[in-house]
Amino acid sequence: MKFFIDNIWLIAVFLVSGGMLLWPHLQTRGKKVSLLQATQMINQGKTVILDVREPAEFTAGHLRDALNIPLKELSNRIGELDKHKSKNVIVVCQAGVQSSRALGPLAQAGFNDAVSLAGGQAAWQEQGLPVVK
Repeated sequence: MKFFIDNIWLIAVFLVSGGMLLWPHLQTRGKKVSLLQATQMINQGKTVILDVREPAEFTAGHLRDALNIPLKELSNRIGELDKHKSKNVIVVCQAGVQSSRALGPLAQAGFNDAVSLAGGQAAWQEQGLPVVK
């Protein structure tokens, strides 16, 4: 017990730094796919790409055949995706954060095969994969 009392600051630093290392892993929500997995899904042809970025970002560059429904409008416009319920849905945003948030409303609407693109559009472009402008 004396050891813990004498080294309370060292133990606190250890716990805080460990928590900071675990925080990103605890925050990930929903299913994510890597760029390779996304490419394979797209090539199979049974996939819809949903871009949840703002229209200005979308027109600057997006994945081929992507549908653009901004995240803030998704709840109101989710009916536009009803004809694609039997397909896989890859949700894309700029860095992979907003797309994770979009998985909740999609799951509630019955899209059980919705996944988020890890790294988002930025990672896609960084790897030199095709983009439509």
